Amino acid sequence: MCAQDEKPEVRRKRTDEIADAIKESIIVQKLQPGDRLPQEKDLIIQYSAGKSTVREALKALEVQGLIRTRTGPGGGAFIESMPEARAMTLLSNYLFAKNIGIRDIYALRRTLEPQAAVSAIGRIDEAGFRRLHELLAVYDPPPGDESEGARWAQRMAELDFHGVVASYAENELLAFYCRFLQRLLKELAVCKDIYLLPHPVARAQGIQWQRQVIEAFREKNADEVYRITSEHMHHAEEAMLSLQATLNQHFLHDQ
Repeated sequence: MCAQDEKPEVRRKRTDEIADAIKESIIVQKLQPGDRLPQEKDLIIQYSAGKSTVREALKALEVQGLIRTRTGPGGGAFIESMPEARAMTLLSNYLFAKNIGIRDIYALRRTLEPQAAVSAIGRIDEAGFRRLHELLAVYDPPPGDESEGARWAQRMAELDFHGVVASYAENELLAFYCRFLQRLLKELAVCKDIYLLPHPVARAQGIQWQRQVIEAFREKNADEVYRITSEHMHHAEEAMLSLQATLNQHFLHDQ
């Protein structure tokens, strides 16, 4: 290859280099949330950088949710534990302009949720079981209330049921992705429209699966937990795609 075809090396900003170096030092020193970073003047000396450069690097870390800064006596930069909600928001922002649809979400849910459910066996405590029954009660209300608010609460309770199960999974990364997919279903515009459709949703099968999976958790029956959750995910995907088709038909009719 000719020399003129070679792309010039892109030099990283000094602030990015310092931010990455600080992150590496956090890992090496095994700092925990609440621990203080070195004072600004010490960072200036450590990285041979100007005050504005160090401050910009710290600001970048704060925007990422990795540290927080306090002014005044006892102030400084402290290690922060990023809330899960914020991490999911950042990931949602990345996917904002992507063409993510129901099939994409369920392609992952059908694989991940049964695994998460199986790994939660023996880890769900009595508080967890109480919460599952509370959500099931929302999803299985007395007949007669088909208001928009009731429909929305029922759909959210169904998703939250799976969120509780995922929260007891042994693998934190697996649990996070399951809950993130559930959040996408809550936020995706087409899903919001589906959840508010004025047609009654056939909930009987879903309620039956949820009751069965609670019993399987109690009995620590991994095969049943996996089977029930897999069938539930497959049924949920088909139901959502069917409702999406109904929604599209309504839209075309209105047009």
